[in-house]
Amino acid sequence: MKVGILGGGQLARMLAQAGGPMGVSCMFLSPDPQACAKPFGEHLCVAYDDPDGQHRLAEWADVITYEFENVPEAAVAVLERRRPVYPSSLALAASRDRLVEKDRFRALGLATAEFRAVDSLADLIDGAAEIGLPAILKTRVQGYDGKGQRVLRHSTDLQAAWERLGHVPCILESMVPFDRELSIIAARSRTGDTVHYPVSENYHREGVLRLSLSRAGDAMQPEAEALISRLLRDLDYVGVLALELFQVGDRLLANEMAPRVHNSGHWTIEAAPTSQFENHLRAICGLPLGPTTPIQQAATVNFIGRLPAEAAITAVAGAIPHVYGKAERPGRKVGHVTLLDTPGAPEPFERRLTRLLDVTGVPDLHYSVTAIP
Repeated sequence: MKVGILGGGQLARMLAQAGGPMGVSCMFLSPDPQACAKPFGEHLCVAYDDPDGQHRLAEWADVITYEFENVPEAAVAVLERRRPVYPSSLALAASRDRLVEKDRFRALGLATAEFRAVDSLADLIDGAAEIGLPAILKTRVQGYDGKGQRVLRHSTDLQAAWERLGHVPCILESMVPFDRELSIIAARSRTGDTVHYPVSENYHREGVLRLSLSRAGDAMQPEAEALISRLLRDLDYVGVLALELFQVGDRLLANEMAPRVHNSGHWTIEAAPTSQFENHLRAICGLPLGPTTPIQQAATVNFIGRLPAEAAITAVAGAIPHVYGKAERPGRKVGHVTLLDTPGAPEPFERRLTRLLDVTGVPDLHYSVTAIP
């Protein structure tokens, strides 16, 4: 099977790595000459809207997917007329615009934070008066990993935030006093079969995910599965979908969805019988989905900006590093480490995770380890 992928970053790289043992070949269309996925397939180094590149990808591939939701909608629409594209352009359109996304959540009965559309400074002033401060102003498209957003705490912050984001269409969201940040990942096949992974408990710093803990048996699992299943059915979705959630008491509020494999599910590579990457390929290629019941407790810690010394990581029992082959740069995801609850390890899982948090520069997340049941 030949899979064309729009994008050449680490998610495309891990999809291709999962596809190798399955006999899946990959071609990446990415304008980045340093695309870290290119050692694992053929790289078309052209713009996403390049007609020749689109033609070559469509001629070669049996099916096409994408690794992030900011690919141009027009490029997906062109390719969709030539080859099956999963997830579909409908799913892409529903997720890439935060206002459209929130409206869909509400229409399907998924609770969200309060929000208002913002197309001008006057809209922002009115919206802040209606939903109150603190709040978060986000661009409707293109923002990710903390980019394209500003926290508003005082009325004096409004004009500066509007100017800083470039006077583009935005959404204003109320700050949620959440107990936990969770995410759930599910895969849906072409025939509608669906599998769910256990929820992950997530911790961010400066808008970037730093730590994910797999939470098999979590009390919020049934509700999380019900919420993401509504989205999967409504979008007639094919592939892996991630839904980010806030837990407030015994309720879940939908934050964002990602029509792709997701950082909070990287632990599935080692700790699940079928990783999210393999199940995404299985879904889009028309193959049966694989089981998702986790083999053991696991956590993922991201490498942001720089790579720790490999010896410091591998000295921790059950730690498996993944290096993406990307140049180090502040705020950039350059790799991750998965920690497994290895039987017979010389130290408890919690102690080993604490050591990894120290090595990766987020010792302030020690408190999250004490919450592991």
